[in-house]
Amino acid sequence: MAVVAGVATLDLVIYLQHPLFHHLPALWRLHGVHHTDLDFDVTTGIHFHPIEILLSMGIKMVVVIVLGASAVAVVLFEVLLNATSMFNHDNGKLPGGVDRALRLFVVTPEMYRVHHSVVIKEHTSNFGFNFPWWDRLFGTYRGQPAAGHERMMIGLSHIRDPKSLTLSWLLILPFISAPPRYGAGSDALIKG
Repeated sequence: MAVVAGVATLDLVIYLQHPLFHHLPALWRLHGVHHTDLDFDVTTGIHFHPIEILLSMGIKMVVVIVLGASAVAVVLFEVLLNATSMFNHDNGKLPGGVDRALRLFVVTPEMYRVHHSVVIKEHTSNFGFNFPWWDRLFGTYRGQPAAGHERMMIGLSHIRDPKSLTLSWLLILPFISAPPRYGAGSDALIKG
């Protein structure tokens, strides 16, 4: 039970961290790098700024210390987090019935893809990585994009040139230009 509780608690912390990285301007500068990806595929799951990775590791380490989580729980959580990050950023399409059934237990690509939309209502939803329950519990779940998955625009509307999305540019992006806020009144994302 301690392992299950440790994994669930770490997953809740990562869920809570995700909207925090969207809402606090300094953290959004870093996390916005993840949302610059114009394609949604398995590589998007590792498309994070190194400083964001270090901050996330620090948050998890503090939680592990405070909880006294076992090594088994921590390793199991990290394996799940990395595996589901690759899975839910996959560009494949699951059959509708399979997707609906899996969404009861894990964040699916169809569910998570909505979070990478340029539409504000969609971009501010589906923050979970492993378990879909947190989005439902906290009211951030959105089943489908308004335009459908085939017509949904991925990324950030103010960064659309693939030629400028080089590694060196993405590493300095948080320090040279803050991604515009995506909240009400923002022109950074499409209102919808």
